[in-house]
Amino acid sequence: MSSTSQLRSLNIDNINPHVKEAKYAVRGELAVRAESYRQKLAHQTPPTPPDSPLPFDKIISANIGNPQQLDQKPISFFRQVLSLLEYPPLLENEEALEKSFGYKADVIERAKWLLKECKSVGAYSHSQGVPGIRDSVARFIEKRDGYPSDPSSIFLSAGASAGVNTLLHIICSKSTTGVLVPIPQYPLYTATLSLLDARCVPYYLDEAKAWGTDLSAIKSAITKAKEEGTDVRAIVIINPGNPTGASLSSSDIRSVLQFAAKEKLVVMADEVYQTNVFIGSFHSFKKGLRDLQKESPGEYDNVELVSMHSISKGMVGECGHRGGYFELVGFDPEVVAQIYKFVSISLCPPVIGQCLVELMVNPPAPNSPSYDLYKSEFDSIFAGLKKRAYALYDAFKSMEGVTCDEPQGSMYLFPTVKLPAKAVTKAKEEGRTPDEYYAFRLLDATGVCVVPGSGFGQKEGSLHFRTTFLAPGTEWVSRIVEFHKGFMKEFED
Repeated sequence: MSSTSQLRSLNIDNINPHVKEAKYAVRGELAVRAESYRQKLAHQTPPTPPDSPLPFDKIISANIGNPQQLDQKPISFFRQVLSLLEYPPLLENEEALEKSFGYKADVIERAKWLLKECKSVGAYSHSQGVPGIRDSVARFIEKRDGYPSDPSSIFLSAGASAGVNTLLHIICSKSTTGVLVPIPQYPLYTATLSLLDARCVPYYLDEAKAWGTDLSAIKSAITKAKEEGTDVRAIVIINPGNPTGASLSSSDIRSVLQFAAKEKLVVMADEVYQTNVFIGSFHSFKKGLRDLQKESPGEYDNVELVSMHSISKGMVGECGHRGGYFELVGFDPEVVAQIYKFVSISLCPPVIGQCLVELMVNPPAPNSPSYDLYKSEFDSIFAGLKKRAYALYDAFKSMEGVTCDEPQGSMYLFPTVKLPAKAVTKAKEEGRTPDEYYAFRLLDATGVCVVPGSGFGQKEGSLHFRTTFLAPGTEWVSRIVEFHKGFMKEFED
């Protein structure tokens, strides 16, 4: 029993057990240690004095997709518009904005339009989001997919995570409710299911096929779950993948939708990395479903699909502003009303985040005053991400016992690591999984923080870690290579 149990109302023994059970690896113990090192470095001059040395002079937070923390620059058009939304009196002197600060006419025009739509970014909006911004999202989806989108079916949200939270609250009606989740997966899903006392039904992605979706694995998982008394209600697809970076083909998407129709599963399509695609092109689940409905009238009309997007990833990278959306397709109107009630309890998503969603889905058009700068910044960010992804990929290929698929998309690589038996034994002695032990040793030696594969789930007997490729430059990549050489030599058989 907790030593404080007699002193306070709350103690570790009487709080919600589902909170204690939930795990979120990307912000876990490794990240806490990395932050303690960051604070230590920040308060030392020089950064590593002789009396308390660290073998590095900065922390590389490769554990989380947080682009602007790692020096990705904001898109100028977006931030210029936001500055006017936050302080509208600046619009009283348009000449000064244009001549002295380089604001183009379309920046001023967009800010005025958004202020007309939302009145003030400091005021609550409609709980579903500003109507005019939802109209812009609908036009974006229609242009992307070639099929109409209904603004009344679009909910703006505080990032895609809020959309996931909303839908899982609606879906998980009892402790036997199950949701199919890809393994490896982004731990938001398993953590939220733990909080809801619902069941994660894992299905394994096929590493041998570049982490593709294996329909036979999904079928086996749902059969096993049903035998165990689980009421499987939904399937999660992350496309492009996190942590794997894999992009699904249109045929894979079609197979999942056909399976979902047969099993009456809600399809949760997490598509926040849709602009981060290096090989091939992005295929949306919305387009896949509409194509099926067009080919087979009536057969797929009742498939329930929720598609999510966010301002946090891609070339936007505005994580801290918390903006996103989800679109509902095929849902019962009475269920939609309950979803609206659920989001209204939180009043509304951050309005400045909503405005950033509008800018993301409706950026400067070709031949507009801000287009050339926008296109230059967008392309530069994309090229930098791709360059660093391949630098990491090439480094991993050179490392003993490490294999890695060619970067396909998102912001991550998820290499396989084969560690010596002595290292595995040492990890067990310290009460850690082998990949966790490796990640802690990497952090302590280099300042590079990654996430062990066990935090995302992995097949028994396999070891991985996830790293972003967001950090600027490639010097930190060589740190990983040198550490790995030393680690493998230390524990060689």
